[in-house]
Amino acid sequence: MTFQIDGVRAQFPALALTDKGRRRIYLDNPAGTQVPRAVADAVSHCLLTTNANLGGYFETTIAAQQVVDQAHQAMADFLGAASAEEIIIGANMTTLTYHMSRTLGRTLQSGDEIILTRMDHEGNVSPWLQLADDLGLVVRWLPFDEKTWQVEEATLAGLLSTRTRLVALNYASNLTGSINRVKSLTGLAKRAGALVYVDAVQFAPHGLVDVQDLGCDFLICSGYKFFGPHMGILWGRRDLLEGLKAYKCRCSSNGLPERFELGTPQIELMAGLTAAVDYFAGLGAVAGEGGSRRKKIAKAFEVSIGYENPLALRLIDGLSDISGLTIHGITDPARIHERVPTVSFTVDGIVPETIVRQMNAENIFLWSGHNYAWEIVHQLGIPAEQGVVRVGIAHYNTAAEIDETLESVHRVIAMLRQQRS
Repeated sequence: MTFQIDGVRAQFPALALTDKGRRRIYLDNPAGTQVPRAVADAVSHCLLTTNANLGGYFETTIAAQQVVDQAHQAMADFLGAASAEEIIIGANMTTLTYHMSRTLGRTLQSGDEIILTRMDHEGNVSPWLQLADDLGLVVRWLPFDEKTWQVEEATLAGLLSTRTRLVALNYASNLTGSINRVKSLTGLAKRAGALVYVDAVQFAPHGLVDVQDLGCDFLICSGYKFFGPHMGILWGRRDLLEGLKAYKCRCSSNGLPERFELGTPQIELMAGLTAAVDYFAGLGAVAGEGGSRRKKIAKAFEVSIGYENPLALRLIDGLSDISGLTIHGITDPARIHERVPTVSFTVDGIVPETIVRQMNAENIFLWSGHNYAWEIVHQLGIPAEQGVVRVGIAHYNTAAEIDETLESVHRVIAMLRQQRS
């Protein structure tokens, strides 16, 4: 079934906004997507009708607990978890990773080894680096292959040892867009006896996550990257979570997931998170899936990937004919399924920010800089203070928007070159 783009766009009020009569083109999606009306309505409804703290016996506190429980179950369905008790919801991916890294640090000792990739967002690097400094851990760096744009199994195998305790992996890059073969990489790490912590922030908006199939121990993502509110979600394997001693208040619950969810939760945002998951389920239902919420989510990704990939190819093809422009990532049409539709580029002799400022002035929203892909820019030799131009497609974007963006890129680069000559 074809992807119903008009019906999708009608659910996002922000897509119809204009500024002094000028349309908006949202291609800043890797940093955060717009939300469907249902998400905003759910947040508002929670604040207006179920606004209470947890643990009491009156109507609003009981209803608030239901909101919390529903959000955990929704994310269990979204990630393919065995239980809602494996879902930890918090402020954001980075905060949750700092918290879990310190919790796991209780199980580590000086001389233990951890492996970090040079492909990841800094939120899955700095927490582990600082833990290593605190505990005297040995850090092994796992580079990505600059021909395939992926982390290769042979490279990881060469770093694993009997002292490896944890491997922090990246599912998809927020700069190159490349998708790693996480299941295969996880298998190598697990056979070596290491825990595996997966950053799926950039993959989750564009592909179906199945934590049980991947075989990892932890996987983290961000609700605001897949049309939801500003929250982070961490899945952990139940038997591991049960054995971990959390950093928590003495009198707070030792149950799961409460022991890892510090303080009063952002209940209204959890309502929005459930609505975001149900938005995906709704897409699956429109595409003809009548089964469980999980099956509907899977169908939603099937049709959205089929819609997004041609847009990504259209963008890559249109950029590729600009002389002096380098796309940092997979460009082979035969490998389009090995990347998410986030495309980053640099242009010889032009600072990325100058391109982005011109295009932002035309109400084409995109980013420049390293975008916290700190290790990637250093491996590629890109000046960190400049970074790249990053264009990020979501499934509410259109071919017409891509064409208009490409016209702007061509025109802005030509103008900047003329100014330099």
